[in-house]
Parts: sequence; C-alpha cells; structure tokens
Amino acid sequence: MNIIKAVLTGHTRGLGAALADNLLGRGIAVLGISRTRSAAHASDLLQEVELDLANTSAVETWIGTGALKRFVEGAHTVVLINNAGMLQPVGPIEIQDIGAIGRSVSLNVAAPLMLSAAVAAASTTGLDRRIVHVSSGAARNAYPGWSIYCATKAALDHHARAASLDHNRALRIGSVAPGVIDTDMQAEIRGMGLDAFPLREKFDELKRSGQLSTPADAARKVLDYALSDAFGETPVTDVREFK
Repeated sequence: MNIIKAVLTGHTRGLGAALADNLLGRGIAVLGISRTRSAAHASDLLQEVELDLANTSAVETWIGTGALKRFVEGAHTVVLINNAGMLQPVGPIEIQDIGAIGRSVSLNVAAPLMLSAAVAAASTTGLDRRIVHVSSGAARNAYPGWSIYCATKAALDHHARAASLDHNRALRIGSVAPGVIDTDMQAEIRGMGLDAFPLREKFDELKRSGQLSTPADAARKVLDYALSDAFGETPVTDVREFK
C-alpha cells in the first residue's frame, strides 16, 4: 500500500481549500500551513499549522522544529503543494508599496523554495518526493501592473526547471499553472482600477462569458497530474494542456 501524505500551503481559501477537500477525499493526510486555521475542514487526516509564510524567519524557525520531518514519517510518497501566494502590489513600479514588495517576494518565492528544500532533504529511505509549485499564466506572459506577481511566479517556473536538472531520482518537481479560476483573487482583479491594471476588462469578460473554472475542477486536474506517473517529466506545465 502506497501511503501518501501532502503538505499544502494556503489551504483555507480558494484553490487551496479545494485542494485540501480533494486530498482529504482521497484519504490523503494533509499538513495545512496558513496564517489561520480552516473553518471548513474537519478531518482526522488534517493537521494545521498557523504560520505567516511571508515571514522568512518564522518559516525557518518552524522548519527547524522538525515538525515537517515528523509529519512525513511513514509515508511512501510526500507531495508538497506550494499554493499560498499574493497578487499585491499591483500598479506601475513607481507607486508600488516597498513593504508589500518584500512580503510578496517572501510569500511567493522564498517560502516555497525553503519548504521545497526541506522536503527534498527529508531522510526517509525510499521516499518519493513530489514538489508542486502553483504557477500562473502570469509567469509566462508579462502583464502591465503585475510586475511583482509576474516576476515571482516566473521564479517558481525557473526554480522547477533548474531543480529538475539535479536528476534526483527520488524527487520530482513541476510548476503547474491551474488556469483562470473563479476565486477571491479574480474578484480582487475585477475590482482594480484600469490605471493600476489596464487589462482588467479581459478578466471581466472571462467572468461574464463563464470561462472561469471552478476551484474544485482546477484542484482535481492539478492533483490528478501531481499524483500521476507523468508528473515531473516536464518541469513547467498548464492544466489546460491536460484532457
């Protein structure tokens, strides 16, 4: 029997909550890491850690407690899903809040890379390690007003490309864009002024025309791929490429 355990960041909202639902529904134990605990998930399979992932010192301290290593003990496969992220700051570079830039880079880049290294270093013999970066079309296409978000998501893509060159047979890594999903982030985008995000009307039209996927559907596609034999063969993918 292949015992699978998952470490999931940002598990309380949006795609993260849908990923947690799907994992728990498959009988997979989940270690959820977020600033707050989930009000929706009640399961013996769920452990939660309240942690501000934008605080790199706090992330380092928590990893140093050994809680992550203890969680993966007994597993044959461990899946790290780096889902937590933030869109702000949005707007031309000259008006971006300096503190918000630091938090965004810490949350969107530093925390995923730190957790990835910790999972890769897990010493359980024969452990199949899988690292999933939740990426975005913004990693591969530059959008006006989104210079920080585009840059941080592109960093995850390139991290996956470079880490895959290490040829660690017990480690698979992939940066996966989940498509355009009807979440709070999409509502945030549609609430932006055109001066901050000139392409907002494109996202307005996606909502009006019903082209946004549901969090549940996107979560299913991401996890079907992450748990498949094909995961890791291509370091950067998009769920819209899957049938």
